[in-house]
Amino acid sequence: MDDLDRRLLELLTENSRASVTSLAQSLGVARATVQDRMQKLEDEGPLRGFTVRLAPEYQRSRIGAHVMIAADPKKQAALTRALQKMHAVRALHTISGQYDLIALVQEDSTGALDTCIDAIGALDGVERTLSSIVLSTKFER
Repeated sequence: MDDLDRRLLELLTENSRASVTSLAQSLGVARATVQDRMQKLEDEGPLRGFTVRLAPEYQRSRIGAHVMIAADPKKQAALTRALQKMHAVRALHTISGQYDLIALVQEDSTGALDTCIDAIGALDGVERTLSSIVLSTKFER
C-alpha cells in the first residue's frame, strides 16, 4: 500500500459515498486510477466494503457501554461466537490487563442495556465483567 492508497482510504473513511470522480479530483489522478485502486484495495483486503454513518443526534439517543470481560481461555472461542450473535454488541476487542475482552454495546434504553449486560455476564465462559456507561462521544472516526 502506497501513499495514494492511504489517502484514498482516508477520503472513503470520511465519505464512503463520494463519487469516483470527486475522489479522483481530490487525489489529482484519473478516474480509472481510483477505480483500479479501489478494486485492488477490496481484493487485497484493506477495504471490506462501504457502510452507513449514523447522525450524531441518532447516536446520542442510544445508550452505550463498554463491557470488559474476563473469560475462561478454554471457552473464549465459543464466547466470541455467542457475543457475535448478540445484535447489541457492536464490536468486540481483545485487550491486555485484568480483562481479556471489551465489548462495545448499544441499546435503545437503559433497561435494554441492563438486560444485555446481564445476558453477557450469564454467557458460558464469562468469569466476571466490568461495565462503563458512555456519557458522550467527543469524536469518532
